[in-house]
Amino acid sequence: MFQYKKIDRLGIITLDKSPANSYDIHFFNEFEKVLNSIENDTDIGVVLLKSGIPKFFCAGADIKVFASNTVEQNNEMVAMANKVAKLISTSAKIFIAFLNGHTLGGGLELAVACDIRLASNKKFLIGLPEVKLGLMPGNGGIPRLVNAVGHSYAFEMVVSGNPINSEEAFRIGLAHKLYNEETAEQEALDYAQNLSKGPKTAMATIKQTFAEGVGKSTQDFLKLETKMVDTLYDTFDAKEGFQSFIEKREPKFE
Repeated sequence: MFQYKKIDRLGIITLDKSPANSYDIHFFNEFEKVLNSIENDTDIGVVLLKSGIPKFFCAGADIKVFASNTVEQNNEMVAMANKVAKLISTSAKIFIAFLNGHTLGGGLELAVACDIRLASNKKFLIGLPEVKLGLMPGNGGIPRLVNAVGHSYAFEMVVSGNPINSEEAFRIGLAHKLYNEETAEQEALDYAQNLSKGPKTAMATIKQTFAEGVGKSTQDFLKLETKMVDTLYDTFDAKEGFQSFIEKREPKFE
C-alpha cells in the first residue's frame, strides 16, 4: 500500500495500491502511521509524495467502498482523510507532491495539502469531480485549492467538476514546476533532494509563518514575521550560513 525510503534528509513515500491508489479507511490508517514515523525522525526535512502506479497519482475515494458503506463509515473515512491532510499541512517537514498521473478528488486534496507540487507534462487529469456524484470536496480541498490558485479558478473547478491537464495546472499556479515526461521523475527527485539540503529549522519556521500569517492584516503579518525570524538568529544554521557565505563555500547545515 505504501513504500517508504530515506535518502539522507529526504523521505520518499510511494503510494502503491493498485489499480488507482484509491483509498479507504485502511489506507488512511496506514498512511497515518507512516506520517507519524516521519514526523518523529529528526533527520528528515523534506518529504516527497509520489505514486508507484503509472497512470495514477491518486483517484481519491474508492467509489465502490464509499457506495457500500454506511453514512457513519463514510464519515469515519472522511474524518481520517482530513486528519491525514492536516498531518501533512501542519508538519514541520516540507511536503512535495509529484503528480505524474490522474490526480482526482481526494487525490488532489492530498496534493494541495502538500507545500509544493511538481508535475510532468504527461497527459493526465487533475480535478475535483465530486459535484458529478452529487457531492462536494470534504477533505480540505476547497480552502486549500483557494489558497493555491485563488477563489475564481478554484470555484470554477469545484462547481463544474471538470478536470484540467498538468499544463493548465502549471499556468494557474497549482503546479509549481512542470517537467518533460521523459525526465520528470528524476527532476522531481533532484528538486526534492536539493531542497532537503537546506536548513530544517529555518524551513520549518517559514512554513509555520506562512500558515499562521495568511489571512492576517499586513501589519499583523509583519509582526509575526519579525517574531519568527528572531527565533533563528542564534541558531547553528544561521551562523553556518553567514560563515559559509564569507568563506565562499557550500553551507553544511545542521
